[in-house]
Amino acid sequence: MAQTTPNHTQTVSGWAAHDTSGKITPYIFKRRENGVNDVTIEILYCGICHTDLHQVRNDWGITMYPIVPGHEITGLITKVGSNVKGFKVGDKVGVGCLAASCLDCEFCNSSQENYCDQVQFTYNGIFWDGSITYGGYSKMLVADHRYVVHIPENLAMDAAAPLLCAGITVFCPMKDNNLVGGAMGKKVGIVGLGGLGHVAVKFAKAFGHHVTVISTSPSKQNEAKARLGADDFIVSTDDQQMQQARRSLDFILDTVSANHSLGPILQLLKVNGTLVFVGAPEKPIELPSFPLIFGKRVVKGSMIGGMRETQEMMDICGKHNITCDIEVIRPDNINEAMDRLVRNDVRYRFVIDIAGNSSN
Repeated sequence: MAQTTPNHTQTVSGWAAHDTSGKITPYIFKRRENGVNDVTIEILYCGICHTDLHQVRNDWGITMYPIVPGHEITGLITKVGSNVKGFKVGDKVGVGCLAASCLDCEFCNSSQENYCDQVQFTYNGIFWDGSITYGGYSKMLVADHRYVVHIPENLAMDAAAPLLCAGITVFCPMKDNNLVGGAMGKKVGIVGLGGLGHVAVKFAKAFGHHVTVISTSPSKQNEAKARLGADDFIVSTDDQQMQQARRSLDFILDTVSANHSLGPILQLLKVNGTLVFVGAPEKPIELPSFPLIFGKRVVKGSMIGGMRETQEMMDICGKHNITCDIEVIRPDNINEAMDRLVRNDVRYRFVIDIAGNSSN
C-alpha cells in the first residue's frame, strides 16, 4: 500500500483532510497515467455525501490520511485508453462509489460489483496497483471505464452529481421490489426527507406510485407535498397520525441515518409488507420482533448498485428529467458545508463547483 506508484506522474490539485479534525485544505498529489482501460476525466462537479463527513473525521476507524473525499463525480472525458469502448473524448460522464473489483466473482459476473469481496471505493480504497484511491474533491480523475457511466445530455451536470450515490442508493431497493417498471399504484412510504429521501420521492412518483413521506419535522409537509409531489405526509412523532396509518403501506424505504426504532414504522406496513433500510446510524437499530411476527413483514438492507443498474438509473433520470435539489458551493466553502451538514442544514445536497462554472 502506498500513496503513489512509479506510474503516478500526473500532478493534480485537490482538497484533502489530514487528521481527525476533518478540516479540508488544498492538497497537491499525484494520479496514475491513463492506462489502456482508463478514461481521464476533467471534474466539473462533486457532491458532498454524509459518508464524506464520517470518513474525513475517521468516525469508522478506517481512514487513511491524507484523504481526498468525493464519490458523486461528474465531468468530461479528456482522454481514453486503447481498450476503451463506448466512451470518447468530450462525453459527459459520472463516477460513483466504485473504483475497482475482482471482475471475476459471481457478483462481478452478474453486474453486482458493489457486493464483490474485493471491491475498492473511489476514495480511501486500495486500487489494483496498490495505491490509495483519491476522490472527486479534485480537478481531475483517472478511472477504469468499467466503473464510469454516461450522463444523459438533458441533465444538468451539477444536479446530476448526487445521483451517483444518493440516487442509486434509493433506486436499487425500488427496483429489487418491483417498483420500477412493474406494478404501478403501490403505496410507498419514504422515511426522512433529506439527501436520499427527496430523490426517493421523485423516483416513486415518476414510477407511478402513491407516496407518503414519514418525517419527524412537521415543517417539511408543505415542501414534501407541494414541491416534491408527495401524496401524504405523516409526522412520526404524532401517535394519532401513526395509528391512523397502520397497515396502509406496501413498501417503506427508510433513509434516516439518525438512531431510531423501526417498530413504529413497521406498523405502517400491510401484512407481507417490506421495509428496506439504507441509512447508516452510528448505533445498532432497534428492531422489535412483534411488528415482524404479527405482520409477516420483511426488513432488508440495501446499498449502492452495480454499474449496469447505475447506468439504468441514469437513463431513467434522463427520461423523466430527474435530478437532485442542490446547493452549489465553491471549494473554499467545503468546511462550512461540512459543518452545516452536521446540522442537516441543506436542501438537499451540497455540490462542489470544482471547475468554477457556476454563478451560484
